[in-house]
Amino acid sequence: MLLLCIVSMAQPMADSTLFDFWVGNWSASWKNADGTDGKGSNRITKILDDKVIFENFEDSKGFKGTSISVYNPQKKEWHQAWADNQGGYFDFEGFVEGEKRGFKTKPKEANGKVYVSRMVFYDIKKDSFNWDWEGSTDGGKTWQLNWRINYKKK
Repeated sequence: MLLLCIVSMAQPMADSTLFDFWVGNWSASWKNADGTDGKGSNRITKILDDKVIFENFEDSKGFKGTSISVYNPQKKEWHQAWADNQGGYFDFEGFVEGEKRGFKTKPKEANGKVYVSRMVFYDIKKDSFNWDWEGSTDGGKTWQLNWRINYKKK
């Protein structure tokens, strides 16, 4: 029984199609901290012989970002690199937790806390999904929601 729990918690990243649901043209909407509506778009394509997922995000206020996500078949791992027009850069590793999948940063220690950021894709359907940006100050034991985006296929 214990072995079964360990196996189910450590789901393999062995699937190179794990993020194929994301490919497409998406409308993005969210609530800003001040209660106003946020809107954007995200175009996700496969490039480099369909081995790399390429993202182009833009919101209605001029924020732009791009990422590349790639599956390493030798290590059975997903990786993503994100950069944006505000100087942001993140290096992520893929993960799967039950029906959720996403990318998270490696833990960084500062001021007695262990910081981790992650994006989580969930409620994945053919024409919609939800995406959360979360942060942790305890190494990933607990998470705080920072931004939730609702995606609808264009």
